[in-house]
Amino acid sequence: MSRFLGMAATAHALSLTAMEEASRRGQREADIDDLFLALVVEEQIAGQVLRWAGITLDAAREAVAALHAAQLESLGITADLPGPDRIVFHETGGYEWTGRALDVFDRASRKGSKGDGVAVLRALLAEPSGMIEDLLHRLGTAPAEVLARLDEAERLPARPAPRHPASGALSGSAEKFVPAPVPAVWAMLADPARMPEWDPGIARVEPGEEAGLLGGTWVALAPTHRPDGRRLDIKPEFRRRRVELLDADEASFIKWRLSFPDATRANPLCIAIILEPAAGGTLLGITLEWQRIRKSRVLGPLLRPWQKFAIWMQLSQIGAAISRAFR
Repeated sequence: MSRFLGMAATAHALSLTAMEEASRRGQREADIDDLFLALVVEEQIAGQVLRWAGITLDAAREAVAALHAAQLESLGITADLPGPDRIVFHETGGYEWTGRALDVFDRASRKGSKGDGVAVLRALLAEPSGMIEDLLHRLGTAPAEVLARLDEAERLPARPAPRHPASGALSGSAEKFVPAPVPAVWAMLADPARMPEWDPGIARVEPGEEAGLLGGTWVALAPTHRPDGRRLDIKPEFRRRRVELLDADEASFIKWRLSFPDATRANPLCIAIILEPAAGGTLLGITLEWQRIRKSRVLGPLLRPWQKFAIWMQLSQIGAAISRAFR
């Protein structure tokens, strides 16, 4: 991935998670504390370093809440604040970054910087307001300690990019950290009835011809409305999916196949997920593969960049939804 695409992917992932965190507190502006929370659950080096330091999402959220309460108390305001609610980002609108959060992204993307999660965390640690330093002290560490851990982690050999066998060319892989133990994540991913929790293209799953485990089939129905209530216009032939469990290894690997029984020319999609224990939760290796029914020799090369982008978006949506289900 090029530097520009890597920066864009990092900004997209962190922005989504941070604004989801802001929505839990009823805020429409995501600040640097929300960006810090997003980094805590980031799957790359920055998130790993924070979790290796013993910082969990729950602990970080408690530190943010305590900091906000202390700030209000310093102004003479002692009223009880409403507790955090569920994530409502996808049901609402009007979200934006604060100016100082945008400044952090600007410093992280300057010439000579990779613009990745590490660059964002370094820029966040250098942010002059003192908020991040205060949060780290509440979490039992300090900016200098985190920087030292970052330096050490960057000297280690890079983790190989996830590669999984795929019979077709239309495939892609990504990693995602989930702040929940492997058994809890497995229980959701292995239950077809819970697919709507992590696949935005599914609203409900019903028993099919062979309801069972491995080799079983189910019927998935497409949603009729977006999370914000707007109606979805889906063609009749794409309103129903056949769901098949192709492979599974208890608490470590699962592979689903989704096809459109009413659209015989549509390409089936395989979703394979590897689960690994990680500090503070579970690391997922997600692979999507579109099994092409027909190949276009003329248009294939022209469509390849769009296809790669579409797969990246699907990987991003599925990974984010799995993580969100446990936040």
